[in-house]
Amino acid sequence: MKIKINRLIPFTLVLVIFGACKKNMTDLNVNPKAPTNVQGEMLFTNGEKAFTDLITTPNVNFGNFELFAQYWAETTYPQESQYILNQRDNALNWWNGLYRDVIEDFNQAIILMNKQAADPTILAEDKTAYVNKIAIAKIFRAYAFSILVSTFGDIPYTEALQGRANTSPKYDNQKDVYYSLLDTIDASLALLDPSAASFGSSDLIYNGDVGKWVKLGNSIKLKLGMVLADVDPAKAKTEAEAAAANVFTSNADNALLPYTTSPPNVNPIWTNLVQSNRNDFVAANTIVDTMNTHNDPRRPYYFTDAAGSGNYIGGVYGSGNAFKNFSHPSDKIEAADFPGIIMDYAEVEFLLAEGAARGMNVGGTAGEHYNNGVAASIQWWSDGANNGAAYLALPVNQFDAANWKKSVGVQAWINYYTRGFDSWLSIRRLDYPKIVAPPSAVSAFPVRVTYPPTEENLNPNYKAAAAAIGGDEVTTKLFWDKF
Repeated sequence: MKIKINRLIPFTLVLVIFGACKKNMTDLNVNPKAPTNVQGEMLFTNGEKAFTDLITTPNVNFGNFELFAQYWAETTYPQESQYILNQRDNALNWWNGLYRDVIEDFNQAIILMNKQAADPTILAEDKTAYVNKIAIAKIFRAYAFSILVSTFGDIPYTEALQGRANTSPKYDNQKDVYYSLLDTIDASLALLDPSAASFGSSDLIYNGDVGKWVKLGNSIKLKLGMVLADVDPAKAKTEAEAAAANVFTSNADNALLPYTTSPPNVNPIWTNLVQSNRNDFVAANTIVDTMNTHNDPRRPYYFTDAAGSGNYIGGVYGSGNAFKNFSHPSDKIEAADFPGIIMDYAEVEFLLAEGAARGMNVGGTAGEHYNNGVAASIQWWSDGANNGAAYLALPVNQFDAANWKKSVGVQAWINYYTRGFDSWLSIRRLDYPKIVAPPSAVSAFPVRVTYPPTEENLNPNYKAAAAAIGGDEVTTKLFWDKF
């Protein structure tokens, strides 16, 4: 089930191609259809789309995060649910997808836009717009790098993206990289000017609204800061408190990439579950049983009922399951134009609830932020039909200050449905919900992904990197994962 990630070029961007028949034979070496000028804005657009495709796809050739989070169980081929992870190129595809298709696009966009901004003929307001564009691209590039760190640990960073100039980049210490990313985000946020223009329609997420990017940048800063909460509480507190006043404040701020109903710009979930006509997944009993216990109103938006029974029934995680006997992903999720979710308001409220519970000055109480997060999630998933009040009135769903990690962790997990990587990150940070490896598993619950085989075989710096993190194993905890 290997699907190529499509890359979107917006209709408003037009490449002008110059080509002509000439008698000079050296022109035979020139591709007349290749653009000689690529604008940085186009590469930024491509990076947005490639990033969202990658974190959204359920394709097990790219990532197994929906399975790690036990949202879905497998049918005919349950290997990934059993943590047999060396039969596909998923680590390599995830690595290449982020480095080559996302980070490199943002990096080249930044280089090109710096050159465009240096053009002495452009207007002053255009120069200001380029400051915004470059800052936004740096924030997004930093976020993509943070995902690599939170997947693998030590990664090539200072020597990355050098192409043939350095085909064996060194690995940088994961903690150093992570702190550098926060510095980049801080510096970029300081440059954003909401009164000036930016990408316009080249920005698929916010259509160039710099004020929205200020909120997203601060929300990312809050998220990355909270990852450090157990290993560096003082740094986490500094980052969270600095970001809290400028993060998302409603579902209207959600960072969503709109997909269309026609290929190639469709949601990868549709590509893998509908267009492919494959029945590889059913809902997992882990999440279905939890949501049944909580009487969760999001169930019909997450799942179908089981074989028309009117009940939601999950398949056994780690085992092969008969597709027809269990609940499946809902029509809402399988729609070709279901948006790609990069970050949402509910997530931000759960992060603020965590911050308040840890004694950080983020405004409001942990319970208030928890309630806001639950309500926002239910409202968004139900298209505003349910405000979550009845759900929050049930004792099982009320905030437990004595075990706030469980309250926040379980509700964040439920909200992250379709966002497997973010859920896996949250599970590792908060240790809730308690994910149990199935009896058939070949290892404990994976807390990292092993490096791609190409790194082991081709990069002489691999051995040092593997040793530095404590071994290239799925059970090796990353620097921030202390409990």
